Amino acid sequence: MTAQDIPGNLRYTTEHEWISRDGEKATVGITAFAVGALGDVVFVLLPDVGEQVQAGLPCGELESTKAVSDLFAPATGEVVEVNRRVVDDPGLLNADPYGEAWLFRVRIVTEPATLSAGEYAALVGSDG
Repeated sequence: MTAQDIPGNLRYTTEHEWISRDGEKATVGITAFAVGALGDVVFVLLPDVGEQVQAGLPCGELESTKAVSDLFAPATGEVVEVNRRVVDDPGLLNADPYGEAWLFRVRIVTEPATLSAGEYAALVGSDG
């Protein structure tokens, strides 16, 4: 993976989630780096619509053929939508983590500092 593989229009967490803000709402997903570390994702547990999530705390789980990993909320707020397609077909994460495999949308109350694409690339050791 190179820095060019990390979309510049998104913000990132050190736990490998991405966030795309549109006003008071944001779309949340996991990065290609996280998907690569997990391997083939076989099960996705997301927060429920209406659930309050807290930035930096677990709000779901991702299970792969290698491990079970917590999904962390990149912002504090109320979940307003979940991507049922990725729940029904977890393999979408392996195919399109920055597109069709977004995980949930949240109405943001607070958003802690996040990383730019360049900062995230440095964190994960992506070259060039």
